[in-house]
Amino acid sequence: MAREIERKFLLKSDAWRSRVGGVTYRQGYLSTVPERTVRVRLAGAHAFLTVKGITKGHSRLEFEYPVPVADAEEMLALCEGPLVEKTRYEIPHAGKTWQVDEYHGDNHGLILAEIELTSEDEKFEVPEWIGTEVSGDSRYYNSNLARNPFASWRHP
Repeated sequence: MAREIERKFLLKSDAWRSRVGGVTYRQGYLSTVPERTVRVRLAGAHAFLTVKGITKGHSRLEFEYPVPVADAEEMLALCEGPLVEKTRYEIPHAGKTWQVDEYHGDNHGLILAEIELTSEDEKFEVPEWIGTEVSGDSRYYNSNLARNPFASWRHP
């Protein structure tokens, strides 16, 4: 059984930007019901179909399978809402890899960092550029960003 355990954070500075070599992602959702999401993702020159279960705590079931890029391109046309477009940067820190997603399109202006863990209670060192945790805030789930993009939020 595949299980994803991740924590998600806003950023408080641009100190992470010294990293280069991000990968462009385009993804869409064939299903966004809370009990299961079905995502199609193009990540650089690769494509994946992912099924995720409901989030409990910081974890959920996750099953991901490679698919032909041409199939993924066609499936993206079947997806709900606008596509989620972002550039992902992988940043090593204290033995872990942080993924920083800089969003584009309808989610322009949003930058999130996430870390995948091996257990709910795993301890990890937080880089100085990490800000407020938003793991439990469903607005920041990519499936919700496809339905309710960041550009449509009320910002102070």
